[in-house]
Amino acid sequence: MTETSTYHEPVLLKESIDGLNIDPTGIYVDVTFGGGGHSREILKYLSKGKLIAFDKDKDSVSNSIVDERFTLVHHDFSYLKNFLKYLNVLSVNGILADLGVSSHQFDTADRGFSYRWDAKLDMRMDQDSENSAFHLLNESTEEDLHKYFGMFGEVKNAKTLARTIVESRKTKPIQTTSQLYAIIEKCTHRNDHLPKYAGMVFQALRIRVNNELESLNRFLKQSEDVLITGGRLVIITYHSLEDRLVKNFMKSGNVDGKMEKDLYGNFNSTLKLIHRKPVLPSGSELQHNKRARSAKLRIAEKI
Repeated sequence: MTETSTYHEPVLLKESIDGLNIDPTGIYVDVTFGGGGHSREILKYLSKGKLIAFDKDKDSVSNSIVDERFTLVHHDFSYLKNFLKYLNVLSVNGILADLGVSSHQFDTADRGFSYRWDAKLDMRMDQDSENSAFHLLNESTEEDLHKYFGMFGEVKNAKTLARTIVESRKTKPIQTTSQLYAIIEKCTHRNDHLPKYAGMVFQALRIRVNNELESLNRFLKQSEDVLITGGRLVIITYHSLEDRLVKNFMKSGNVDGKMEKDLYGNFNSTLKLIHRKPVLPSGSELQHNKRARSAKLRIAEKI
């Protein structure tokens, strides 16, 4: 494996690159650079074209590509239009997003994304952000914790878990992943699969800490504006919440999925789906990359 693939092995690589339908002279955006796997593949297809990548995780900067056709923006993709304008780019031929958490983030213990190691509760994708999972767990009200676990993790007995956390932190702050895991274990029933349940709780915290759904919502609205006619929007999702937003947006032009019409009776959406159903990883990919198991690829074209 290459150094890049140990940072994060790109999921659905061929399928997503094919989905971009690359023009060698076009301008493309990879809004989730990470280990650079997708970006390096896009560059193989470009001649005079350009590639702009985004990533707010400063660890990703070490993977940057030395190529005059490539620019890396160390910022959140929810500011897509602002930074493209700053780079004097008004429109692009295609946009790729590989959402979720990279293997590097999961596997670096002190980032606090996983319950597999005892580490400080962090979960910030942008390490310069002030609010971590520690702040969220120890400062949020019981009502807010209940809402976060239910809304972002679809956690069973979210209310009980929130109450247990609030009671536990009265004794001492919840500072580590192992402390949180022990609390989660108390709230699981006999028939619950503890790792799966814990994963849902950690997912909920990560989404809230990083405002992932809000950022995705803002990015989707901007992506439609900057794509040229015939340009492609290619997005890989890993859980039902973000996939629902992407599916709705590509279908109707808004994240609520409402088919709205303008004054002339035309639908407002300027996107058309390339595939009616999401593209899923092949059996061979699932065999060598277990983190691809929940991936779904959706592709839309600007009309």
